[in-house]
Amino acid sequence: MQTCDALLIGGGHNGLVCAAYLAASGLKVTVLERRGIVGGAAVTEEFHPGFRNSTASYTVSLLNPQVSADLRLREHGLRVVERPYANFLPLPDGSAFRLGGEAGMAELARRSPRDAQRLPEYHAMLDRVVAVLRVLMDRTPPNLSDRFVLADWLASWKVTRELRRLDMRGRRDLLDLFTKSAGELLDQWFECEPLKAALGWDSVVGNFASPWTPGSAYVLLHHVFGETNGKSGVWGHAIGGMGAITRAMAAECRARGVTILTDAPVAQLRMENGRAIGAVLEDGREFRARCVVSNLNPKLLYQRLVPQEAQPEELRERIVRYRCGSGTFRMNVALTELPDFTCAPGTALASHHQSGILIGPSLAYMERAYFDAKSREHNPGWAREPIVELVISSTLDDSLAPPGRHVASLFCQHVNPEVEGGWDAHRDTVAKLMIDTVDRVAPNFARSVLGWRALSPLDLEREFGLVGGDIFHGALGLDQMFSARPLLGQGNYRSALPGLYLCGSGTHPGGGVTGLPGRNAAREILRDLRAPARKGHRLQ
Repeated sequence: MQTCDALLIGGGHNGLVCAAYLAASGLKVTVLERRGIVGGAAVTEEFHPGFRNSTASYTVSLLNPQVSADLRLREHGLRVVERPYANFLPLPDGSAFRLGGEAGMAELARRSPRDAQRLPEYHAMLDRVVAVLRVLMDRTPPNLSDRFVLADWLASWKVTRELRRLDMRGRRDLLDLFTKSAGELLDQWFECEPLKAALGWDSVVGNFASPWTPGSAYVLLHHVFGETNGKSGVWGHAIGGMGAITRAMAAECRARGVTILTDAPVAQLRMENGRAIGAVLEDGREFRARCVVSNLNPKLLYQRLVPQEAQPEELRERIVRYRCGSGTFRMNVALTELPDFTCAPGTALASHHQSGILIGPSLAYMERAYFDAKSREHNPGWAREPIVELVISSTLDDSLAPPGRHVASLFCQHVNPEVEGGWDAHRDTVAKLMIDTVDRVAPNFARSVLGWRALSPLDLEREFGLVGGDIFHGALGLDQMFSARPLLGQGNYRSALPGLYLCGSGTHPGGGVTGLPGRNAAREILRDLRAPARKGHRLQ
């Protein structure tokens, strides 16, 4: 039996971040990763001979700059380049809409002078709210339990103090963003449909919902927290793909003495007197630790790894109702040439090839895609006219493809997490639909495809533990956020069981490659180590 101070289950980015912070404090840390490489959903892999790309997560913005600095990611080779502008939308009338930069603003002014005036006001509104929420993302939520704990009372006071930084207008904006739909919010601000589509796309990313679903405005907000190279709200690309981020994290972990084991799937947690004390691998190897830290989706943790008899009955019932599921279908495609868009002809490299290319010209289009996938009226469970974001990574990073060739990421919505007959029977059909969807606006696309790899919601679950394809490890709804993420009583990264901690995206502040759940969880684990009087989670 191998022993350590902290045993991390899951070598995704949050697990690596947590391990690095714990090791920096002198703890002996071991990370167990089921797959043959670490990184979770933030990895770069070859998907066609000679072509590599980010397999699942594919773009950078939410990575916390303090985490990046603390883990010396730049020193370990991480380099992020910015997109020239945010979005390029081919439109049904044969024209195109560009969002971002001076050219984008000039085009918006031609379409709607009113919206061109209001867009800076909209961004200023988001910036005011985000400035406060960024502080709260770094904080441990107050844990709403049946016991009075001074630390939780102080945390509640600190939250109130931060929110008081917003004036009444800002508080009303915050309430709108947490409770309203993205469609309602954007309709109040703007009249230009392509603009609303470009902004509203973020509300359906990884969210199996209509843009008019109440609460979808927060999903939109969640995607604007980030920054690239110090520029707020800017999206970028990691040279070498998203795996460059997690390779750098793993390098820092090893520099701090962390043991990282791959091909090490956990069969079950080991319990002793109601306390988590380690884990048993599928191959029979055993590990014992002072604390166990899970980077898994909470459903996977409680339903597959924690012995059922060790869990309170209410926990077993609640975790069944923990909402997971995404409308996501993910593809990587190898291309002989760049797409030749009808609305912007030519295969020579242009700035629009380096942006987020969005096939989803209006919020109404996005709503139809959702209801088409949800209703299953005309097919087993996917939109006949899906939403596709196309990012041609090789236009920013020539290390991913052979000279003169390209790789494209297709991030597609909406598909139903559960389809008639199962996803294995329909994956190729839907992949062809996604290629044909791009081909409608760039007629050379289908014939330029050399090969592809598609990941259905089921594939995302099997390969990366994203239950129902949920990229956030749980829906971002009011009932599953802040102190209630994943459940009330576990919002402070401490599970329902002594000795077991949570550090994944199923905890505050949620999904995305941020590193914050891992960093915040490490802080609480170290707090318990230094203050052994904390009931239940004292580190032995």
